[in-house]
Amino acid sequence: MFSMVKSAGIFGINSYMIEIEADVSGGLPSFDVVGLPDTAVKESRDRVRAAIKNCGYKFPTGRITVNLAPADKKKEGAVYDLPILISILIASKQLDCNTCDCAFLGEVSLDGQVRSINGIIAMVIAAKQNGIKNIFIPFDNAREGAAVEGINVYGIKNIKELIDHLTVFTTLSPATPIQSDESALNAMLDFSEVKGQILAKKALEIAAAGGHNLLMIGPPGSGKSMLAKRLPTILPSMTFEESIETTKIHSVAGILDKNHPLVTTRPFRSPHHTVSSVGLSGGGTVPKPGEISMAHNGVLFLDELPEFKRDAMEALRQPLEDGTVTVTRASGSVTYPSNIILIAAMNPCPCGFYGHPTKPCTCSQNAVHKYLNKISGPLLDRLDLHIEVPPVDYKALSDKAPGETSAQIRERVNHARALQVERYRGTGITCNAQLTPSLLRKHCVMTEEASAYLSRSFDAMGLSARAYDRILKVARTIADLKGNGEIQKDDIGTALRFRSLDRKYWE
Repeated sequence: MFSMVKSAGIFGINSYMIEIEADVSGGLPSFDVVGLPDTAVKESRDRVRAAIKNCGYKFPTGRITVNLAPADKKKEGAVYDLPILISILIASKQLDCNTCDCAFLGEVSLDGQVRSINGIIAMVIAAKQNGIKNIFIPFDNAREGAAVEGINVYGIKNIKELIDHLTVFTTLSPATPIQSDESALNAMLDFSEVKGQILAKKALEIAAAGGHNLLMIGPPGSGKSMLAKRLPTILPSMTFEESIETTKIHSVAGILDKNHPLVTTRPFRSPHHTVSSVGLSGGGTVPKPGEISMAHNGVLFLDELPEFKRDAMEALRQPLEDGTVTVTRASGSVTYPSNIILIAAMNPCPCGFYGHPTKPCTCSQNAVHKYLNKISGPLLDRLDLHIEVPPVDYKALSDKAPGETSAQIRERVNHARALQVERYRGTGITCNAQLTPSLLRKHCVMTEEASAYLSRSFDAMGLSARAYDRILKVARTIADLKGNGEIQKDDIGTALRFRSLDRKYWE
């Protein structure tokens, strides 16, 4: 007897439909799974056999062949346990139901419980796009899957519950979509807690408003990490499309919060400096997302930047330029999105006190030079804003006057982003940092005075073509924060001042 049920597979963050075909016939007892299964899929034979018996059904004694089609795509993980079990029960005539508009996903325990899996939201989206009306997934994944509208998502706790529903013995209710909740954002740290550092706060506001990358240089204890951790509190709210895209990446990586599976606040990732290039960009035998992609639509904070391995730092260059990470392995090529704001922080020397107003630096000039040169020129060129974070004096620290809150700064950032969204509507661009060369010429219109000032500065500072583009993008953001249509001379001057710190330390 032959049966076929539908399921889904995943490669990278992209999902595709799979047909689980089962044939039960006479002959010597055997159980074969074909269709390029990995070890975990092959082991499903033992899980499915035990689950069928322990749920009160009879495991067929003849020859069982299960095919995972299309057979030319590698299948991995325990996601196919549930559809394999259902297809065998139908093929052995122990289950009579119509599954033509249904799909099944989930790992099955030996006693018939259905366990959670990774990548659910991407597979539910693929099922919907392929005309599936009902999808049965683990109960623990139901809230995540229910974020996809237009398909009935049923959370299943065990095999008995599923079979009772399929045979209309009982009827399950589809999972309800979760509501976006930004309460987590309100509980985060606030900019009002940062004393002093007016220039650094302004630079972070510009970075948030335009999506720009930023480098902070300063001695230990000056507040670099404190500032970076508060950047997400002034970023614009995520759109539903951004939430879904970010959730897909986190789901594949297996880092979703079971109680709040839809990512509604912008990610903040802060990997340790011992992270490898693969840990940053992603990889593995079957490529998984790295820290760069897990920070998609949010912030990637690299503290103590010179302490990162050289190959790890250089792995940032292409994602910062293209907004994507492409990982190629023998099993295939995967492209992950990486639309991030990179915030990097570093000390000016190994001891941290080079240029400090009161504490002497104990490093030799050669040690300082060697330390700073761990940051390559091409990477430095991709950081739009360079700011110095000086030590905070006692007067600023002891000041009890309330500082500007994150909500106040975020209001200005939202206004600037709204201008950008309207300006670039229909282009796929949402902020100034993503501007293409053609759009740069169209939208970064300068006054004659501003153009002449930038022309003089370009030669005097020895800027590169990339630096020229990035200065224009930052100036466009500064003008947006002011509500100006044209870029003024002051906007160019501010952008240049935020770009000149590399001349102090690296030259």
